[in-house]
Amino acid sequence: MNQIDLYGPYRETMTDVMRQMVRQIEAYSKEYETSHGEKLYEHLTCRIKSETSMIEKLQRNGEEVTAYSALRSMTDSIGIRIVSLFIDDIYENVRSIKALPNCVVVREKDYIRDAKPNGYRSYHMILDVNTASKDVDGNIPGHYFVEIQLRTIAMDTWAALEHEMKYKKSISNQELVIRELRRCANELASCDVSMQTLRRIIREG
Repeated sequence: MNQIDLYGPYRETMTDVMRQMVRQIEAYSKEYETSHGEKLYEHLTCRIKSETSMIEKLQRNGEEVTAYSALRSMTDSIGIRIVSLFIDDIYENVRSIKALPNCVVVREKDYIRDAKPNGYRSYHMILDVNTASKDVDGNIPGHYFVEIQLRTIAMDTWAALEHEMKYKKSISNQELVIRELRRCANELASCDVSMQTLRRIIREG
């Protein structure tokens, strides 16, 4: 049980911002499906970072445990994950998100074209989202950060396994596991590229 209410009066607005972003993503996806006959993603998940996890992260980064630090020094208090079938769909989602009227991309990183050394692949975006409610600086309209991660199903499966292994307290043959995870990541990435190529061939049929 959390000992302090870290987000305090901002939690309700954070939830509203998250739901607003999800509605907008669902809306452009529905429009795309209507006009193209295909979905832009398979599923979408969202969350407000638990206060326990946020407190641990703030402490790990040497930040004060305050709402201000959680909502300004950190950029992942609100998180959305979009999981697609194909790599091209990820970039189509990125283009659609950048066109949304109420937000600005303040940072993005393409770990699909430039994978992390451990094999991790995903597309990350940090958005500055406008809302009519007050933010932690006292501004109205307010600004809240939203982190969006975009992955294929293969990338998401690998990331879930890697996350589970990372937080195991004791792993025998850790070097072997790390090496095999990297190999699996590369094989899955190759499969993603092959599936994308097959879809293009079928479309051009």
